[in-house]
Amino acid sequence: MFAELNELLDASPQRPDTGKFTLLRDTRTDGSFLVHHFLSFYLRAGCKVCFVALLQSFSHYNIIAQKLGVSLTAAKERGQLVFLEGLKSCLDLWFGEEEKQSGQPSPLQFISESASDLKALFDFVRVSLTPAGSDSWKGPVLLVDDLSVLLSLGATPVAVLDFIHYCRVVVCSQLKGNIVVLVHSNEDSEDEENELVVNSLCHHSDLILWVEGLVTGFCKDVHGQIKIIRRVSLELTGEQDVVQIYQYKIQDKNVTFFARGLSAAVL
Repeated sequence: MFAELNELLDASPQRPDTGKFTLLRDTRTDGSFLVHHFLSFYLRAGCKVCFVALLQSFSHYNIIAQKLGVSLTAAKERGQLVFLEGLKSCLDLWFGEEEKQSGQPSPLQFISESASDLKALFDFVRVSLTPAGSDSWKGPVLLVDDLSVLLSLGATPVAVLDFIHYCRVVVCSQLKGNIVVLVHSNEDSEDEENELVVNSLCHHSDLILWVEGLVTGFCKDVHGQIKIIRRVSLELTGEQDVVQIYQYKIQDKNVTFFARGLSAAVL
């Protein structure tokens, strides 16, 4: 958890927001440090977290989480963290081991079927985050790293957007929880399906953290730029995007931000 980023977002583990959809977007750089931040933030906040990890192994996330002062192993053991290890699930499906081990359909069952229906993944999220009678967590959180992988595995853009829509209905609206999703994007990319998903999610996000690599390339003192885009409602002008722009530098267990500017655009 990066304290300076919390200050920029006016966020605190003692008072986590509810009902928010946050989009993490990266272009020409790796925005995974934001995933690690929000994972450690919500675990510290005492929230129930369902982590759909499609990009890396559990040990990878756990090593980084420990550097940020959080143990994913301990969170799993106490029932606070439900972890879907996408890489392992895919291999088990391809070799027919998934259903033998659990006796239940895999959340990623769509990759072995002709249809790209993500209902099994949605059911996994819904069951994982629906509170039981003994639960005392502050609120449910769905974290996805990263959504673009679903497209690479064969899911259609419509199926991915439907999955996010139904997750928002259940997690944000019904359970008053939060969703945080990472997507990769490139404005010059020929991957039209991925850009369609990214642009659609931008229109439905309450908060967008968009990290971009420097156009000039590598720099020792500045590693990239982040745009913090908040959607606010105004009585006279309707919805408005407020954009704050910072440059950042990653240093071990912390991220330092340098202010660039502030702008607003009416939708």
